[in-house]
Amino acid sequence: MKFWEYVREQTAVIRDRDPAIKDDREVFLYPCFWAIWKYRKAHRLYERGKYYRARKISQRTAKRTGIEIHPGAVIGKGFFIDHGHGVVIGETTVIGDNVTLYQGVTLGGTGKEHGKRHPTIEDNVMISTGAKVLGSFTIGAGSKIGAGSVVLEEVPPNSTVVGIPGRIVKSNDVRLPNTDLDQINLPDPVLNDINVLKEENEKLKALVEKILEKIGDEK
Repeated sequence: MKFWEYVREQTAVIRDRDPAIKDDREVFLYPCFWAIWKYRKAHRLYERGKYYRARKISQRTAKRTGIEIHPGAVIGKGFFIDHGHGVVIGETTVIGDNVTLYQGVTLGGTGKEHGKRHPTIEDNVMISTGAKVLGSFTIGAGSKIGAGSVVLEEVPPNSTVVGIPGRIVKSNDVRLPNTDLDQINLPDPVLNDINVLKEENEKLKALVEKILEKIGDEK
């Protein structure tokens, strides 16, 4: 892909997912704009076996942008990293189309194993601020990973994951639209259970008070 083709494509992606952009020229100020462009260049070198040159580009880019993408990773179209500082994407990571990452996300491995050791992220996935996805498994299409989550096992399509370790709190057959980028208002089943217990406790407390009042009246 030629540079100006990339500019047009990435401008459309950023305008679609970041309401902060007001002028197309601002794309040149986005760390992800340069990180992804340099990754594409490094990846071509990596595929041709020029590993040192590829890694040199990726490491220089990491220092300048705060985004470290291994040139061996495979990344689809429409990829966007919001802000991006602290993002790390490992060598055998596979990322589908229209994926969104936020700052501090790690797509990493769990050890020194060889072969596929990083996650596969399918199409239309959103991974929120500070989330860690560690291991060789798949995050299904249309899923959302909550901020600060640590995901250590496979996630079915169209699921919502929160917590440490990450747990699936929502899963259905309806694909999440690409415009659904809310990384804050995710369901919390633990909090829901606590609220139910509080309500039941208040009802039980009220019942006990009524019984005690009745006993007092009878005396």
